[in-house]
Amino acid sequence: MKAVAKFQRVSPRKTRLVAQNVIGLGVENAMNVLKFTPNKPAGVIYKVLKSAFANATQNDGIDADTLIVKEVVVNEGPAWKRFMPRAQGRATKIHKRTSHVTVILAQGQD
Repeated sequence: MKAVAKFQRVSPRKTRLVAQNVIGLGVENAMNVLKFTPNKPAGVIYKVLKSAFANATQNDGIDADTLIVKEVVVNEGPAWKRFMPRAQGRATKIHKRTSHVTVILAQGQD
């Protein structure tokens, strides 16, 4: 029971910080934590968690009350390379990082 979101326009480092908060929680508790977390990665992880939950209940027919968030894997995607103008005609590189987010659910006690 897993779901993947690729090429999400959030930094992997910031996403991992939010992901640590929901590992080991029940799905309902994890959704509540993410819903009230004011960071952009929380919304991304929330959508992936919701998709994994739907996959588990629809495709595998698992009882929704026994599901827990087993793992949240955040890998680096390709970075968008941009330039920012600086003083005296110079430019500096800007890397707009992307993430691949995977949420894995398992059956267990809440």
